[in-house]
Amino acid sequence: MSPHADSDTGAETGAGTDADAVVAELSSLVFEVTGRLRAQFNATAAELGLPPAQALVLTNLSGPAPMRQLADWLSCEPSNVTGIVDGLERRGMVTRRPAPGDRRVKHVVLTEAGERKRQELRSSAHALARTFFDLPGSDQRHLRDLLARVLAGPSASADAESG
Repeated sequence: MSPHADSDTGAETGAGTDADAVVAELSSLVFEVTGRLRAQFNATAAELGLPPAQALVLTNLSGPAPMRQLADWLSCEPSNVTGIVDGLERRGMVTRRPAPGDRRVKHVVLTEAGERKRQELRSSAHALARTFFDLPGSDQRHLRDLLARVLAGPSASADAESG
């Protein structure tokens, strides 16, 4: 019997079937990990008095950014970003400024209060992530490297294997 034999029926399974099962399991595990990370992030945001969408904007906003870019980060329509930014503006965490080259485009900019809240949010989220990824350092680095290869795409993975 081959190493790919089905133990229940004795029927041979193809290598493609095994690979498909591994890909399905990887996909499921990655979704579960991201779901848990998102839940932790949302809980941290709630503890800091922020709705998740506002927390995401604060976390990702490191410099002036157009509303369109915020919509891309949040995977939503630009019209939805207006309400999110309005809420952050009411809290004194961001301001809107005209873009230097095109006054019709508004850039969202962190205020000092927004930067403080951003650092608080990032620090709390990082502490939870450190607990979540409680693996030996070499395993953390290996997982990081594998995920980076996956995100870089197939050509990066092929280059890494041949090098």
